[in-house]
Amino acid sequence: MAIKNTIFQGAATALITPFKDGKVDYAALENILEFQIAGGIDALVVCGTTGEPATLDDDEHKKVVEFAIEKVNHRVPVIAGTGSNNTQYAVELSRFAEKAGADGLLLVTPYYNKCSQKGIVSHFNTVADSVNIPCIVYNVPGRTGFCISIDSYKQIAKHENIVATKEASGNLLLMMEVLEACGNDINMYSGDDQQIVPLMSMGAIGVISVFSNVMPAEAHRITKLCLDGDFKTAAQLQLKYLRLMNGLFMQVNPIPVKTAMAKMGFCDNEFRMPLCPMDASDDEKLFALMREQGLCK
Repeated sequence: MAIKNTIFQGAATALITPFKDGKVDYAALENILEFQIAGGIDALVVCGTTGEPATLDDDEHKKVVEFAIEKVNHRVPVIAGTGSNNTQYAVELSRFAEKAGADGLLLVTPYYNKCSQKGIVSHFNTVADSVNIPCIVYNVPGRTGFCISIDSYKQIAKHENIVATKEASGNLLLMMEVLEACGNDINMYSGDDQQIVPLMSMGAIGVISVFSNVMPAEAHRITKLCLDGDFKTAAQLQLKYLRLMNGLFMQVNPIPVKTAMAKMGFCDNEFRMPLCPMDASDDEKLFALMREQGLCK
């Protein structure tokens, strides 16, 4: 099932970045890291989309990566989000993360300036050439306006350092075609919590999850059941938590999940513009879904 230099199998949390009074709240971040590890999470992703990296300056981005690596201290793999629409900056940030001790990298497709399919292959290969740790490419066309083609996947999957893809295209047929076309050349993680069981039933080896910010043990259990071949029980849990998973995307990520984490006492409900808190009516809709799962009163 797992091939190449697999960083993890199971559930990895795409962590929020807590803020307090305009600055990164490292005390809150440490508590969140410990909550995740105590919940049995299989890996942690820092400075991915959910971590609001677009509004972290360079020093903050690097410090968050360093802090997480130091506090986790090899208990689970730490994967650093180092993607950029500037290939040279992605190289520099990736080299920094490797030197800091990251176990792997998450590389989003270039956004805004986009690129051609030829360009995406060159971009990923250039970044992967610059490091000696495994890389996960991240296909999320809803945010980037660009979708990796099957042919491009086949090319980048040949790079020894590109070991997996986080697939958040929402297109199950595309994902199945990637799995079929790339064979043993690349691992796949679901990039959408709602598709964990369907995608793992086709051969994916886990999820990079938003839902696991609030329920790490449950996300781990769903993926463990899938890896053990018990898709019936995993599907029951997928459906049990589906309403909450959907609720965590009632507005653009990470607004709802950070709101949920604040409600649970892990952080302030603080964002960096242009992200902003939800209206009180939406807060209450989310809290009602959280109460169904015993996450708040």
